[in-house]
Amino acid sequence: MEKHVLDKPFVKVEPELCKGCGICIEACPPRVLEFHSNFNTKGYHYAYYLGDGCTGCGVCFYACPEPEAITVYKKGYEYVGEEVA
Repeated sequence: MEKHVLDKPFVKVEPELCKGCGICIEACPPRVLEFHSNFNTKGYHYAYYLGDGCTGCGVCFYACPEPEAITVYKKGYEYVGEEVA
């Protein structure tokens, strides 16, 4: 399998694990998270990454009270297989 390296950081939010509290959105220094207009199956507007501008600082990850809802991928992250986005 081919090895890939990320050229820029990004945030991945799992919509079904997000409870829509907004703490990550408020905590994000570069302001690259917002509430989605759609609802998850639990009825929450979930947070999502706008697609550009993440610095990989991880503040959103540490601020989030829901385990595994947010993953921060830093520049240089190496992975094998399909895209992580």
